[in-house]
Amino acid sequence: MNSSTKSTNHTDCAEVQVPNEVFMVIAVASLSENFLVIVAVIKNKNLHSPMYCFICNLALFNTISGFSKSLENIMLLFTDAGRLNSRGIFERKIDDTMDSLLCMCFLGSIFSILAIAVDRYITIFHALRYHTLMTMRRVVVILSTIWVMCGTCGVLMIGFFQEATVMIFFVMLFFTALLLILLLYVHMFLLARHHANRIASMPSATARHRRSGMRGALTLTILIGVFVACWAPFTLHLLIIMICPENPYCECYRSLFQLHVVLLVSHAVIDPAIYAFRSAELCNTFKRMFLCLGSRICKKCI
Repeated sequence: MNSSTKSTNHTDCAEVQVPNEVFMVIAVASLSENFLVIVAVIKNKNLHSPMYCFICNLALFNTISGFSKSLENIMLLFTDAGRLNSRGIFERKIDDTMDSLLCMCFLGSIFSILAIAVDRYITIFHALRYHTLMTMRRVVVILSTIWVMCGTCGVLMIGFFQEATVMIFFVMLFFTALLLILLLYVHMFLLARHHANRIASMPSATARHRRSGMRGALTLTILIGVFVACWAPFTLHLLIIMICPENPYCECYRSLFQLHVVLLVSHAVIDPAIYAFRSAELCNTFKRMFLCLGSRICKKCI
């Protein structure tokens, strides 16, 4: 992350330092886990559905985020060893590129979760029309829109990060998207309560589909909770920069910047664990992948 987000004013609170090795371990774990999710979705044809396309898209954003953070930490290790000049033109361009990718992935995570929320809503309350409303063609259009919009915003945010307008936009986008997700989510469960008694009288196939949708909505609950817990401290950090840049109490909060970044990058590690725990199909795909890999290694050893 750009040093401009760090504390620069005098304060009694010492800035908390997190070793680069910690960031490296988290980034590599994130890269590995999310890559496994992507491979699992591609390999298993049962997972070739709109919901798993959105989950795979979220995993792809997390993979890029893990890769960017890994590369950034490698550069920091070389800088500490005196192999790179942190103020060099090439190094600064690489750093800006990595930060742009991280911002893109942040926005991509928000809109991927929003897309998953909409998909769950349609699954629960428009079960009979789901395959008509959520076609793969529409999924491709949605995903393409997310990538173009997030990529453009990521570049603009880093290129003009010193502008107060950009930081305001960044923070407002977070809260607006989160509000939309929560409103949709609350509406979803209010309607779910209303229709709960009707499930027993529905055809068994439709009832199973709706119960499956509710399970997906519960998974979405966990995803949203983890997302807020991991991203809210960093977003609050940006908000504090705008509203009280010189207040000593605000400076104490800003001294925790690196811990906020640890939470931020940890988000991409937690998401795949949620998928594996909540999705039996994905969990079974992981098991088959590891068993297949293990058998191949044994054959080579023999």
